[in-house]
Order: sequence, then structure tokens, then C-alpha cells
Amino acid sequence: MVQEERRLYHIGGGTRSTTKERNVWKQEDVQADEERTKTNAREVEKLRASIKYKLMKKELRKLIRLSKRKHWSKLCNDLNSDVWGDGYKIAVKSLKNVVPYDIPDKGKKEIAKKLFPCSSRVRQDYRKRVDTVLPFTAIELKEAVNNMKSGKALGPDGIPTETIKETEKAGPDGESLLIIALSAVLCVITTLSLSAISTNGEVKGGGIYYIISRSLGPEFGASVGIVFAFANSVAASMNTIGFCDSLNDLLASYDTYIIDGGINDVRLVGVIAIFVMILICAIGMEWESKAQNFLVAIIVGAMFDFLIGTAIGPLNDEQRAKGFTGFSLERFRTNFVSSYRPQGNVDYNFFQVFAIFFPSVTGIQAGANISGDLKDPASAIPKAMRDASGSLSDLANGTLTDCAANYSCTYGLFNSYSVMQLMSSWDLFIYAGCFAATLSTALTNLLSVPRLIQALGIDRIYPGLIYFSKGYGKAGEPYRGYVLTFLVSSAFVLIANLNLIAPLISNFYLASYALINFCTFHAAFIKPIGWRPTFRFYNTWLSLGGFIMCVVIMFLINWQSSLITFIVILGLYLVVVYRKPDVNWGSTTQAQTYKTALNTAHRLINTGEHVKLYEPQILVLCGTTHARPALLDFANFITKNNSLLVVGDIVERKLSHKVRTNRKRMAYSWLNDRKIKAFYTVVDGVSFETGAKVLLQSSGIGKLAPNVLMMGYKNNWRTCNSQELISYFNVLHAAFDNRLSVVILRVADGLDYSKIMEEDENVPSTDLSMPISRAEPISTIARQLMHADSNLNISHLVASEGNISSNVSSNTTKSYNLTGKNRSKKPLNQDKLIYHGDSVPEMQRSVLDKVSIFRKKQDKGTIDVWWLYDDGGLTMLLPYIISTRNHWANSKLRVFALTNNTLEAEEEKNMANLLSKFRLEYSSLKMVNISDKPSDSTIQFFDSLLEHFKTPVDVKENECKVSEIEIAALQEKTYRQLRLRELLLEHSCQANLVVMSLPMPRKGTVSAPLYMAWLEALTKDLPPYLLVRGNQQSVLTFYS
Repeated sequence: MVQEERRLYHIGGGTRSTTKERNVWKQEDVQADEERTKTNAREVEKLRASIKYKLMKKELRKLIRLSKRKHWSKLCNDLNSDVWGDGYKIAVKSLKNVVPYDIPDKGKKEIAKKLFPCSSRVRQDYRKRVDTVLPFTAIELKEAVNNMKSGKALGPDGIPTETIKETEKAGPDGESLLIIALSAVLCVITTLSLSAISTNGEVKGGGIYYIISRSLGPEFGASVGIVFAFANSVAASMNTIGFCDSLNDLLASYDTYIIDGGINDVRLVGVIAIFVMILICAIGMEWESKAQNFLVAIIVGAMFDFLIGTAIGPLNDEQRAKGFTGFSLERFRTNFVSSYRPQGNVDYNFFQVFAIFFPSVTGIQAGANISGDLKDPASAIPKAMRDASGSLSDLANGTLTDCAANYSCTYGLFNSYSVMQLMSSWDLFIYAGCFAATLSTALTNLLSVPRLIQALGIDRIYPGLIYFSKGYGKAGEPYRGYVLTFLVSSAFVLIANLNLIAPLISNFYLASYALINFCTFHAAFIKPIGWRPTFRFYNTWLSLGGFIMCVVIMFLINWQSSLITFIVILGLYLVVVYRKPDVNWGSTTQAQTYKTALNTAHRLINTGEHVKLYEPQILVLCGTTHARPALLDFANFITKNNSLLVVGDIVERKLSHKVRTNRKRMAYSWLNDRKIKAFYTVVDGVSFETGAKVLLQSSGIGKLAPNVLMMGYKNNWRTCNSQELISYFNVLHAAFDNRLSVVILRVADGLDYSKIMEEDENVPSTDLSMPISRAEPISTIARQLMHADSNLNISHLVASEGNISSNVSSNTTKSYNLTGKNRSKKPLNQDKLIYHGDSVPEMQRSVLDKVSIFRKKQDKGTIDVWWLYDDGGLTMLLPYIISTRNHWANSKLRVFALTNNTLEAEEEKNMANLLSKFRLEYSSLKMVNISDKPSDSTIQFFDSLLEHFKTPVDVKENECKVSEIEIAALQEKTYRQLRLRELLLEHSCQANLVVMSLPMPRKGTVSAPLYMAWLEALTKDLPPYLLVRGNQQSVLTFYS
């Protein structure tokens, strides 16, 4: 070692000197410095570890605290619901140590009953003093109190009390104020909207249903009315359950109960309460009004009792121990924070709590629900809702604020529903107020539902409700409706769970409020002339905002139930749409329809025409709708809800306004019965030719104007008055002059049945089967004499009287309803016929078949299209449209076209290629040659047609004659038509329908008799025949 040191310090080994000693002392100093350095390093490392430990400890404590906060709600909930767990073990262990052995058997049984509950748990009344001898010494109690004050006392699970305090401060929070504010906003907006609607005219019975149905129409009103009636019935159940719960709490405070102090008591008392309230409502409005005044007085007294109690503050240590500390800003700040806790299987959030609270503010529409019983609804409804909404908001906010500021204990609103009793100056008065508030609201709901159902039944919207709408007594009380309401409300009372029912009806109320706001927005936005409410304090966009808010909140509460609510409303809406009730209330939807149609018509004016957008818009000259039903049916096959159909009726005599109005009414009734969508227009006091020209030039509006004229073939052209024939011929010229296409339909037995089927224009009714001596429809008379659910049908009695009177006068009309809206549900493909005379002939089946020739499904066959001239493609387009209809689904298209013998193959190929480009399906294509001369028999047939019209001299204009010169000049064209007749008889005599290009009647070249002879030759002895001539406007295109 010495040698090593010498080597390090370069010291010699043989001699000792003072220099060596000095080096040795220097070595000892170095060693001391090294030791100090090591010590300092260890101290630094220690300090660094200590700081790291403290930081980790702090972080760990933070994590533990967050974990406890996260899981403490579940832990508390588990312990509260624990009956046989840790609480039982702790109690049994303590009981063994402290319970003396000299306790009597009765005392042991009481202890066992408390420890081992065999029935539903009874709420403890903390206000009741119980003098109990505790088996603890005063020293032990003092030590326990000190530990509790210091927060060091452990709970049953070993968690310090100071930790529990933070989680138990959750009481009413600031979001409760937001819930009340949001409810108040919705109610105020809806109140403003409802006030505007209710002041826009006279309001009758039916409440919300009447208001919405007269604003938006029966479809919306009826669907929302049913939902609102159901919501009110369930709301009555909800309030009754609230009354029963309060009653159970009161009885439990005195250790009393009826059956079990729980759900069965709620059911029994609830059903009895519903029955008593129904009796009060059924007796009359006076009794209900007196009961309401009494209940309101109690409610006001209870509110003041509560407010006075909160102002006085806690009176004893027991109230302080339970958390009633009086007004405290610190407690208010603590309780302002939200603390939602799960209950059962429901994880509550803001909107779940809102759904429970919202039904309690819906009573502001109580006045509107009984609108029929108010003296001046237009004035009373806005005032009542204004005062009610303001008072409700003030009371709710004041009550909740007092609770939030004062109450901060483990009981809380979540654990105990007796908070207001504890804080009030007289707790029994609070019970009385709860009874009065719940029964008052339930009474209002039970009163409104039967009246709403009665209004629905009177309007005959839903047949199932007609039975319940019958009124009894002078006031017309709906006793049957009361029975229905009792059954529905009692059924929901049996659920006996307030928090389960409240969210269910919140969606129904919100849906009703949404529709009320939408009604006001729709009316104010459309602005029909009739929208003139006297209530001015509403806003269009505020009502729209209320509608959006209601819908959004519905889906935030529960999107599944909201979706079901809208499906129910939609289903009820579609039922009304399908039934099409015969009502006209001037709703805003009608105004919207008019405005939309008007705006669309204006936009169409600036829309360019295109061949791909072509639609045949037909003006059919058929006279009255029932005069030529086959012609009207055929025109409907072409348009069929896709294009315009105008029914033109020309009457030569002058019609009075009354007759003209009734003629229109009966025409539209006929069209509706046969499900034909068309517009009817009548021109009177002019000749047929003049009237047709008027209709050609003035029918339609803008682009919605006819571009096709359809007429029936004039079968009696050879025997009719010459002026009639000239007028018929001139109408064809007028159509071509106005650039309209022309379509002429012929059937074998003709189209005109006006002499068989005739209406009485003086009868102001849509029922053509009514005797002319009646001024009102039989259904209207029956509705006025008897209730809607009566089994007596007086129409049979009236019909019998009509039959008797017909034997007296030969001019009396006998009517036989073979179709239409008959009570026997007969098929709609028959017609309503009226016969004149003393005896009524038996209706022949052949006549019915002829009238309904185009209303039955056609047999398997063909539609033969003879496309002879290029007129724009209309001759090919119309049969294609007809072939797409269900009635003609079994008919295939066969196309015939003209050709020369030399180029037949090439022209057939070109025609096939053309049809392929037009994307028109056809079964066969045949080229025909009409250059051959017709047979002598065909020429003789044609000559016989003109036998009475030939004259050797020249014919003047508008003279119904044919000169020899004209016949000779047009002989080639005549032979062409005759050759076509021979080909038609050869190829198309078995077709279901023949469509051919109409020969062009050159003005000044061909006379009326000669032209009609051509048409006769082409169409005689053939199946239903359609002659078509386009206006040279292209209606088919190759391009996409």
C-alpha cells in the first residue's frame, strides 16, 4: 500500500524528508474532500427522490379522488338498495355486542323485522321523534360526534365521511332553472301562436283539434287531435298517480296504509279518484268550475306556506341535521352544479329530467281545450294563457330556487320527495297543496278529452269515434266519451309509476305544440286574405323557431319514441287522406295549394319547350260528363294523372248562375266517382261551333293549355241537320288553325248516351240519384234529424216516397244509383242512370257494357297502328301511351306503314330502324301498298254514302253538298281511302283498337259531306277506331 502511494506521488523509498511529510498531509485532505463530496451527492439524491415521491403521491391521490367520484354514485346506489349485504353484517355484529339478553320476545321480533324485511320497504319519517335507549355510553357518543365533525369517521365501507360529503351535496342544480326556463320559452311561444290562431275567427268546441283542423286542414287537425286527446288522458293518470304517491307519504308518516303502502294503494286510490273526477265532469261545467276554484285556493295557500317556511328557516336541530340550513349563498353555489344519478335502468340526463317535468306546464292550454264552453273564446284564451304562463314560470322558479339554496343533505330531492314538507311552515298544508295541484290538473284533462272526441265524431273524421260523440241533455254532454276516457286513464293508473308515464306523454305534448306553432307560421307565411288575427303579439319566425325547438327536443329526449310518435301521427294523417272527408274549412293548406299552383304556372311560362317534355294536353268535347262516358274514359287513358285534361261542355241555351253552378258540381262529382282527374268548363248561350272556338282559344292558363282536341265521331252525319254537319266540320278547321292536334274516336254503337243518362240541373246536390223534389241531399237530412251512429236509414223511406209520387205525375224523375258512392259498395265501373216516364225499363247488360267499354280490362289482342303520314309522331305516340295502361296490358302494338312495291324491303328496314331509335316496342311491322284501285263493291259502298249529297252544279261555301267536279278532282284521294278500308278489313277487323292517321281536310278543297264519307269508309264495321292528326310538331326524338 505504501509502495502504491509512493508511486502515485513520486516518492522515493530510501529517505524520509520534510517534503514527504508534507505530501502525506496533502493526501489526508484529499480523502476528507472526497468523503464530503460523496455525502453531498447522497443528500442530493435523497432530496430528488423525496420530491419525486411527493409528486407521485399527489398524482396518486388525485387519481384516487377522481376514481371515487366516478364510482361513488353507483356505490351509494348499491348500498341504498342493499338489504342482505354489508349493512346486514355490520348490524348483526353490533347487535351481538350491545343488545342485552333481557330483551323481551316482542322486542326481538321488532328488531328482526327491521333487519329482515319481508315486505316492501316503508319510507322513514324523519320528522317523528322516537325516544330510544341507545346501548352506548356518553363518552362513546361524544367521540363519534367529534370524528364526524372532523370528517374522520369511517362509513360501513371504510370510506371517510369527508369523502362522502362531496358526493352528497347534489341537490337541485342550476340546470333545473334551465329546464324551467326552456319549458317556459316553449309555452310562451306556443301561447303566442295559439292566441293568434284563436283570434282569427270564431272558435267553437274541440279545443286544439278545432284550431288546427280549421287552420291546417282536417288531416293535420284530426291526427294531432287524437294524439292530444290520448296525451291528456295519460296526463290525467300521471297527475292522479302523483296524488296517490303524496297520500301514501302522508299515511306512512302515521304508520298507516291501505293495502301495502305501495303500488297497490296507488292503483286502488287512483282508479277511485279517476271515477269521482269523471262523475264531477259529467255532472256539468258548474260543478267542475266550483271544484277548480276550491282546489286553486288550496294551491295558492300551499305556495305561500312553503315560501314563508323557507323565509323563516330551520326551527330545530332535527331540520338542520336533515340539511335544511336556511338561505345560504355557499350552499346555493354548491348545489348549482349538476349531479345526475341513475335510477333503476335509466341513466338520467338533462333531457330525461326535462321530459318528466314538461307535462307539469302543459296546463296553460286548459282554456283552449274547453273552447266550446267559453263565452268569448277569442278573448278568453289569449288572456288565460298569458296569465297562466307567467304565473307558472314565476312559481316554478321561486320554488326551485328556494330548494336549491336551502337544501343540501343526503336526503335531497333525489332520495326524498318530502323536501317541501320539511321546509314549509306547516307540512300538512303542503300535502293539501299537492293533492289540490294534481287533482286540479287531472280534472282539467278529464274534462277536455271527451269534448275533443265529440268534436272529432261530429265532424265524422274517424268512424270509430262517431259512437262516442253522442251528446245528452241540453248541454250535449258526451257521456260515452267520458266512459272511454275513464277506461284509458284507469289503464295507465294501473302502471303506478310517475317517472315512467311522464316521458311517454311529453313527446305527444311536444308534437301537439309543434303543430300549433307550425299552424301559425304556415298561416303567417302564406298570408291568405282570411288571415287577420286580432292578437298582434306574434311573430312568423318565432313560431317557426318554436316548431323546430319542439321537434329537436323530442328527438333529444328519446329518438325511438319520437319516431314512433311521428309514425302514429303520419298513420292517422293517411287515414284521413284516404277517407277524404267532405269538409271545406278554408285551411291554409288550401291557400298553399293555390299559391303553389299559381307560382308554378308562372314559372312554366318561362320554361322552354322541348320534344322530350311533350305531354298530350287534351280538350275533349263531350258535353256533360255523363253524356259520353266512353269518350271521357278514353281521354283519361291518355292523360292519366300525367297531363292536362279539360272537359268542354257547350250548351246552346242560356244557363242561370244557379243551374251553371249545379252543373259544375255534378260534373266534378261524376269525375270523382270515376276517379278521373280533369277540369270541367262550360260555355252557354252560343252555338256548338262558336263554343268550340271559344274553348280552343281560351281553355287553360299559360303553358297549361290544351294542345290536342278530342271529339267523338259524328255517327248521324248523313241524317242530321246540315248546319250541324257544317259546324262539326268547321271545328276541325278551327283546331288546325289554332295549331292543335285533332283526335276523333269512333266505337261501333256510338258514344252519345245523353238521351239515356240525364241530370237534373236544378237539384243543388252532388247526388244525382236524389228525387228532384228534394232541396237537400238525403244524407244531409238524415244527419240533421238523427245522431251519426243511428241505425235508421231514412234514404229508403225517401226513395219509397219518390216511387209513389212518380205514379201521380209522369214528369217526376225516377233515379237508380248503379254506381258512385252507393251504400251497397257496388263496383265503380257501372254508371249512374236516370230514366224518365211512368215505367222504368229493365236495364240491359249490353247498354252497361257499351257505356263502360273502356273501363274494363281488354282481352288479349292487338293495337293496330296505321302510320300513314308524318305528322310529328303523335299517331305513334298515343297508341304507345295507351298500351302502357293496365287495361291495355294484354294488347301488343302492330305497325302498318305505306310503301311502294319496288322499295318495300328497304323501306321496311328504314321504318324498323326508325321505331328502334324512338324506343317504341312493337310486336310486328308490315308495309302496305295503297296504289291499287279499290274493288267495285267498295266504290259502290262509297257512292251510296254520298247519294243524298251529290249535286251536278257548283256548291257554295258552307253548303252541305258535293258537286260532281269535286268528286272527280279528288277521285285519287278517295280511292286511296277506299283501298285503305279494304286493307283494314283484311288485317285489323279483330284488333282491340285501330289507330290511323287522320286525312287532312284541306280548306276550300274538300267539302264536309265528302270528308265525312272518307271517314265513314275508313271506320265503318271496325273495332274501336282512333283517327289522329298531329300539328306537325315533333313529339318523338332519337336523343336522350
